[in-house]
Amino acid sequence: EIERLISIDELDTGSGVNQIGTLQRAGDTRWSSHFRLVSSLLRLYNPTCTVDVFIATIDSQLQELNIRFNEHAVELIILSSALNPKDGYRSFDCDKICNIVEKFYPLDFTEQEKILLKCQLQHYQFYVINHPDMQNLRTIAGLCRKLVETGKSIYYLIDRLLRLVLTLPVSTATTERAFSAMKIIKTRLRSKMEDDFLTNCLVVYIEQAITEKISVDNIIDDFYDMKKRR
Repeated sequence: EIERLISIDELDTGSGVNQIGTLQRAGDTRWSSHFRLVSSLLRLYNPTCTVDVFIATIDSQLQELNIRFNEHAVELIILSSALNPKDGYRSFDCDKICNIVEKFYPLDFTEQEKILLKCQLQHYQFYVINHPDMQNLRTIAGLCRKLVETGKSIYYLIDRLLRLVLTLPVSTATTERAFSAMKIIKTRLRSKMEDDFLTNCLVVYIEQAITEKISVDNIIDDFYDMKKRR
């Protein structure tokens, strides 16, 4: 599709940041070899395919990534990586962790707790990170579970921050699922559906794993017991 758009001048390849000169960085053999590999694959599947298609494809992917992950979200992800225990807590940084609280969770911590968090991080760095039981962890979720198992969750402010960071994928996925479900539930024939009824229908549709366990007969019995009907 991209190749077709280029051929009819509907897609401008231009001289952007992803041109050949940028991809084949001087002294960077990884980019050069990667570029040659992708170009070879393109020619293998389509001998008439040009490098312009490869460049336009990368530009298109970057645009999609920029739309999905804005600067605010990227900054949160980068700062959250300071809590990652991977590679022996190599990314651990007290200043970045404090910045997470200041910028993204100001309402979840009082001013006194923000000051106390710095003290807890210093003790956490000395007593927890170097503890043998806390080694070889690879995810924030694993770290959170290990803190509970080893009784190290006494650093309650750090534990609270870990749990807040762990809710990020859940909140994002739930929102995207809701918008996808809305297109299915609220069709053109149901455009006059009220908000409360729409919300209830969305809950039933999104949480299918839970609703499948509900017995229809029990629902009928509940309605029957509420009020006598003809």
